[in-house]
Amino acid sequence: MSIPILSIVVFLPLAGALLLALVPKDADRSIRAITLLITMATFLASIVVVVWFKAADSGFQMVERHQWVPTAGAHYTLGIDGISLWMVLLTTLLFPISVLASQRVEHRVKAFHVVLLVLETGILGVFLATDLLLFYVFWEAMLIPMYFLIGMWGYGRRVYAAVKFFLYTLVGSLLMLAGIVALYFIGGRTFDLTELTRAEIGFNPQMWLFAAFFASFAIKVPIFPLHTWLPDAHTEAPTAGSVVLAGVLLKMGAYGFLRFSIPLFPDASRGFAPWLALLGVIGIVYGGAVSIVQKDLKRLIAYSSVSHLGFVVLGIGALTTSATSGSVLQMVSHGLSTGLLFLLVGMLYERAHTREIADLGGINRLMPVFGGVFLFASLASLGLPGLSGFVGEFLILNGTFDVYRGLAIVGTTGVVLAAVYLLWVYERVFTGPAKIPESQRRSIWRDMSVREIIVVAPLVALILFIGLYPKPLLARIEPSVVRMLDTAGGVVEVAAR
Repeated sequence: MSIPILSIVVFLPLAGALLLALVPKDADRSIRAITLLITMATFLASIVVVVWFKAADSGFQMVERHQWVPTAGAHYTLGIDGISLWMVLLTTLLFPISVLASQRVEHRVKAFHVVLLVLETGILGVFLATDLLLFYVFWEAMLIPMYFLIGMWGYGRRVYAAVKFFLYTLVGSLLMLAGIVALYFIGGRTFDLTELTRAEIGFNPQMWLFAAFFASFAIKVPIFPLHTWLPDAHTEAPTAGSVVLAGVLLKMGAYGFLRFSIPLFPDASRGFAPWLALLGVIGIVYGGAVSIVQKDLKRLIAYSSVSHLGFVVLGIGALTTSATSGSVLQMVSHGLSTGLLFLLVGMLYERAHTREIADLGGINRLMPVFGGVFLFASLASLGLPGLSGFVGEFLILNGTFDVYRGLAIVGTTGVVLAAVYLLWVYERVFTGPAKIPESQRRSIWRDMSVREIIVVAPLVALILFIGLYPKPLLARIEPSVVRMLDTAGGVVEVAAR
């Protein structure tokens, strides 16, 4: 009997949340320790998945399929391929890091960690479900804990940000649900992704169904102009919330396009592809330009995500193997570099109690190690060769150039804009005269602690590793990308002309 490793990965965090229910609510140290152990165990389980994964196999692997709602044709079906593999590993990596970064959470500690664990199960289920109804259940299950994470443990206008996030996502989700129900009847009364990709669906129904799914996925990316919930959610969320939001939640929309929209609606995908690429370029330029004028450090990084995810959307719209593989790799890279930046901003806020760029300065003199790590993360985010951000962006622009030459050229301005806003903010915050009162410099402004170094070290190592040697990731991504594009009915050939 085979080990249901994917189910273990998905539900181990939920089992940990149930275990926490038995722990007294005032036992903070035990709660933190148990949560860390559960998230670490989930990460180790995902490592087993990576080890068992066969790089040359382009289809779904380690598939688990069981009856769920037989009368409706719904099954509990999980599977993993090269597109979802690294999303799963990224998720399981960021959650123990988020737990370690949340040691200063003192309000409702037990509830906070329960919410984190439930959220992890929801996200992992999204990346592993291959039954559309099951996928939708996990998609919605993720929404509730994220709402509470922002609304209960966030900053300032946290309730406003949480409600805005909830409403935007809910509206898109309801439209996708309508599309799933319609697809169920049109595709032969099944929710199975593999069976639905073989169904014959006319062009007009495909266009309407693509639009229904697009509404949900575009909001989640988010694609301009549906991005307005993101800066508020990022700014007001606690550090763990920002890391998870930037690291994996934003990738769920792009993943949805790759996993469902293109294989299920190939004709509509070809029709929408130029517009999707155009929206990606608009996001690249808009996000970069708006980032330059931000006064809040965390809000600047939030808007930078709009720009970086624009590259991902551009690569998906190109519908070529190189660009699409680059999009998947860029999702991983963005999760690492932007997650690292949000961790560092959280550490900075714990010391300064402000994120206003104008109130900060000369931090390199007080915290040289911290300043060095922040510069490293900034260089990775702007796509410096040798770091992970360069590889994904290069593949996207290279794969797009043959198809949409003009859009690829305009898209390169995103790299320039990233250099402007990241290096300029580094100059203002970390160099120049110190703006911290002399009396606070030794008592508050201490360099990174051992715990903080442990938190950021895995992300730094992976950013460097992927930047220097991306082959292990691409070797597993590309076969599944080729199969996905082939399944979409000759999209590769159309895009290559």
